[in-house]
Amino acid sequence: MTIMRIVFLGTGDIGLPTLEALLADPAHEVLACVTQPDKPVGRSQELQAPAVKRLALARGVPVFQPAKVRDPEMVAQLRALEADVLVVIAYGQILPRSVLDLPKVACLNLHASLLPRHRGAAPIHAAIEAGDVETGMTVMYMAEGLDTGDILLSKTIAIGAEEITGELHDRLAELAPVALAEALGLLAEGCAPRTPQDDARATYAAKLSRENGGIAWGSDAAAIVRKIRAMNPWPAAHTSLPVGDGVRKMKVFRAREVATESGVAGSVLGAGREGILVAAGVGAVRLEEVQLEGKKRMAASDFVLGHPVPVGTLLGGL
Repeated sequence: MTIMRIVFLGTGDIGLPTLEALLADPAHEVLACVTQPDKPVGRSQELQAPAVKRLALARGVPVFQPAKVRDPEMVAQLRALEADVLVVIAYGQILPRSVLDLPKVACLNLHASLLPRHRGAAPIHAAIEAGDVETGMTVMYMAEGLDTGDILLSKTIAIGAEEITGELHDRLAELAPVALAEALGLLAEGCAPRTPQDDARATYAAKLSRENGGIAWGSDAAAIVRKIRAMNPWPAAHTSLPVGDGVRKMKVFRAREVATESGVAGSVLGAGREGILVAAGVGAVRLEEVQLEGKKRMAASDFVLGHPVPVGTLLGGL
């Protein structure tokens, strides 16, 4: 059996099942993992290592955490490993030509969309918000452009009608090692295809910030519900709610479209045991799970017991 020597580059949790699979396969030798530097998290700003680093160290795999993977010293260290394949998934840095040219066989990227649709940093969010009925995991040969490389293969899955980004993320994470195993098998057999992407069909899913979660109540109800699904769990869809003499931010995690004649966009049409019904630009949205700033996440029906929301209350539109 020919052993394929692999360097794994990844930071996001979506890559953990792929790294686990590579480490468990006797046909592969994981020479090293490259991940982003430890980052401060939480109120204490305590440094936390990426999950990829923790897994690699637990399995005795060397870890590199360059601030910039293009640094000559890092490139030299990678070259010395003499890898057959670089496997990249949610790493977080653009690889320069000096790195792309290092592996003897290929530099592969696993991207959580059906390329060329949803190139960029947030393809899972984008697929749900756009109303796509399917998505998948694409294995492509890396190029210097952003997700522009030739496609080796893609695996497709359906998107559930009420599925949120967190749930779809986890399913795609489990699909990734399946796609990679097939791709590496084709490379080992010398029959891996290369299909150029159709740039005319490309869309771009930009990196998200907290501000991207703002709900525009003037949109139609279906679009608002898709946005709420897409932003769950992060950055979380949000609106503003009048409370006392002020206004506070309220996150919305679950909602449902309601076919009804709407009033003024953003106005509350009713609040009770079924949640909070809010008028949209077209139709209405029933908020089912919310979190007021500084409070716990809870069912909207429970929320209104302690925080009455009168009919006519106007939620902030963004």
